[in-house]
Amino acid sequence: MTRIPLKFSPILSMLSLLLMAMTASAQTKSPIQLSLQDAEKRFVQSNYQLIAQQYQTDQARAEIITAKLFDNPEISYENLLYNPGTKKFLGTSRATGQYQAALSQMIKLAGKRNKNIQLANSGVKMAEYQYFDLMRTLRFNLSSIFYKTYYNQQSANVYEQQINSLKLLLNANEQQLKLGNVAIKDLIRIKSLLYTLQGEYSTLMNEIEDGQTQIKLMTNLPADATLNLFVSADEEQNYQLDKQVYTNLLDSARNNRADLQLAKSGIAFAESNLRLQKANAIPDVELSLTYDMKGSYPDNYTGIGIKLPLPLFNRNQGEIKKARIALDAGKSQLQQQDAQLENEVYNSYTSALRTENLYQGFDKNFNSAFDKLIAEVIKNFKNRNIGLIEFLDFYDAYKASTLQMNSLKYERMNAKEEINFVTGSNIFK
Repeated sequence: MTRIPLKFSPILSMLSLLLMAMTASAQTKSPIQLSLQDAEKRFVQSNYQLIAQQYQTDQARAEIITAKLFDNPEISYENLLYNPGTKKFLGTSRATGQYQAALSQMIKLAGKRNKNIQLANSGVKMAEYQYFDLMRTLRFNLSSIFYKTYYNQQSANVYEQQINSLKLLLNANEQQLKLGNVAIKDLIRIKSLLYTLQGEYSTLMNEIEDGQTQIKLMTNLPADATLNLFVSADEEQNYQLDKQVYTNLLDSARNNRADLQLAKSGIAFAESNLRLQKANAIPDVELSLTYDMKGSYPDNYTGIGIKLPLPLFNRNQGEIKKARIALDAGKSQLQQQDAQLENEVYNSYTSALRTENLYQGFDKNFNSAFDKLIAEVIKNFKNRNIGLIEFLDFYDAYKASTLQMNSLKYERMNAKEEINFVTGSNIFK
């Protein structure tokens, strides 16, 4: 084995350290700044469920190609296998051989080809509306998860600040305990509050990680990516529900909801299928051309033929009945879909109004004033101007009010997205 001289070992050590530093730098990735608009762009381009549904649409378009094709002509050939007189196989000579050939072509009547094309076109429409309805549903899920995760992150920041403040306060009180200036029961209550906050913070972080995982799956981001979600102040302020009227939202839903259009296209598909099944009750004609060298009269026989089934028993009655039932079911489904749409729009609108009225009733400076107040409370507690019970009450009220405001902001922004979802449009950007 060849050994590296000792004098090169410092160089190797430096190279190893450099390689380790480069590897560590490559592994440390900067957080991805992600707005809802950016997430939606990635979602439309990269979501696997949408891509899979697009393949279904492409398959439906391929059915149109199939429907446009004509039936292939058929050719048949029959040859004498063995002539016992000449003791020869497969004879084809005029003196001792015989063969027969035929060419036939199926001719579809009653416009079956065009009706098949119309049915295939209706199938494409249904596949397209299924794609748009899937996109509508997934986009709402994405926006809902995005806002939930974002406002959970804001709440997590509050927990972090409180936990850090309590740790400092706990350290200071432990020093005072050694000097005999505080009671041990006060120290235990501070520890209890700290442990409670840490437990709640851990649960909240688990929710945030689950939300980020779903966002990564829906936008095809790397599993190890760290997401820094942000919502601009303009996004929160520009949302004005009172400018929208319920009837306008209902009209928008009836014009844009993909599931309603899917129900309508289902009726069109059923109507096309009924027309096709009625046409299938009419027999098709098969034309043929035959040549027989010596097996018919006269020799070198050439004949033309036509074959037409007699519709005495099978007139496609079962398929026609199934098509009629499917059409009636489609009409019933459309009525159900319209009623569901109307109820969803009304429910979303009234819920959004209730949330908006509640939000507008809150003082926008409440949180900032509370932040200053809690800082003064901590200062006064350290200076023994207030007791532990009063301090803990203030702390709990501060946490509850902050979490409530973040929850209300989420419900407000989610109500906006829900209206977009039930109307099938981007009324609120």
